[in-house]
Amino acid sequence: MLDIKQIRQDPKRFKVGLDAKNSGDELDTLLNLDQRRREAVTRSDELKALRNRVSGEIAQLKKNKQPADDKIQEMKQVGIQIKSLDEEIRQVEGQLDAIMITLPNLPHETVKIGESEEDNVFVKEWGNKPVFDYPIKDHLDLAEALGILDFHRGAKISGTGFPLYKGAGAKLERAFINFMLDFHVEKHGYQEIFPPFLANRKSTFGTGQLPKLEDDMYLDNTDDLFLIPTAEVPVTNIHRDEILAESQLPIKYTAYSACFRREAGSYGKDTRGLSRVHQFNKVEMVRFTTPETSCEEHEALLKDAEEILQALNLHYRVVSLCSGDLSFAAAKCYDIEIWAPGSGKYFEVSSVSNFTDFQARRANIRYRRTADNKVSYVHTSNGSGVATPRLMIAFLETYQTDEGTIIIPEILQPYTGFNIIKTQP
Repeated sequence: MLDIKQIRQDPKRFKVGLDAKNSGDELDTLLNLDQRRREAVTRSDELKALRNRVSGEIAQLKKNKQPADDKIQEMKQVGIQIKSLDEEIRQVEGQLDAIMITLPNLPHETVKIGESEEDNVFVKEWGNKPVFDYPIKDHLDLAEALGILDFHRGAKISGTGFPLYKGAGAKLERAFINFMLDFHVEKHGYQEIFPPFLANRKSTFGTGQLPKLEDDMYLDNTDDLFLIPTAEVPVTNIHRDEILAESQLPIKYTAYSACFRREAGSYGKDTRGLSRVHQFNKVEMVRFTTPETSCEEHEALLKDAEEILQALNLHYRVVSLCSGDLSFAAAKCYDIEIWAPGSGKYFEVSSVSNFTDFQARRANIRYRRTADNKVSYVHTSNGSGVATPRLMIAFLETYQTDEGTIIIPEILQPYTGFNIIKTQP
């Protein structure tokens, strides 16, 4: 959440930043409401001070057996004014809050101003696109021929967008998860977390999914709990309403979770095979940092996610999202896009985002500075390390053979227990 005091002090900066995210229309309304609230609070406080002073005078008059009826009547009128002002303050604060919770984070100063993904900035690429001297297939044709994925039965069980992994496919999916968790814990120094897969409204508000993205989430109405769209939600909320010591920072967590997304606005987009599904697996990385190290930690997150793909020898590129393509809560974001040769396109496999203090304000996550003992908001950042559906797409298509089998690279074999995937019985 943004800080109304900072908006009040520098409205032009916030207007520019919010316009860059196509969200600046209500800023004037917000500032007018803030002015009304402050004026009403000032007047109410003045009247309350007057009432306290005159109440003392009335008590003294009564003690001296002197008439106090005029002052008593005057204070009744003052009381009516106070009640009216307090009601106005309550209503205006409600209107203020309703706007504040919908305002996105400002883009970082290094982010390009742009409208859509067409304006994103290429940062770098790693590896080379694989070259084949025989006709190749996409992941769906490969998986169905090998018998390792069954979308038909998955749809029968749950509906479209719920893949069913079988045999070596299920083992490969589990291998990806365990490999990535071990990699982040052993090589990158993260603490592993196994979080709940359902989260309450405070948690989903804290990370910025609510109220904007509620329609894209699965909700259990009986208990008012959301199936998590990413482990970012429960892991970030581990420290909600806490004050950390500066000496604890940075805190680095990694977690596997199943992820659930209705994606109500995604109809008509590419949905072939695993490219867009409603349930998927992901290993997430979350960092809590000081403001001073925020950008450095964000870059380190990107490197950690990249090293997963490098270890698997999969070609990818990195783009920096423009302002119009940033998520609601992100100040800056890198997308890692993995190359899928059979599909002939790049798929986003990881988003690595810096939220500055935006999530921390919503979730009330603070830390106490060592130097002056003052309390400030932490900065949060996270990244997929990585999501498995599109990793599976690129992996199957990259490691296919002319016989339609899949070669398992050596680094993954301790997790699969096999070095090749052949047609399942």
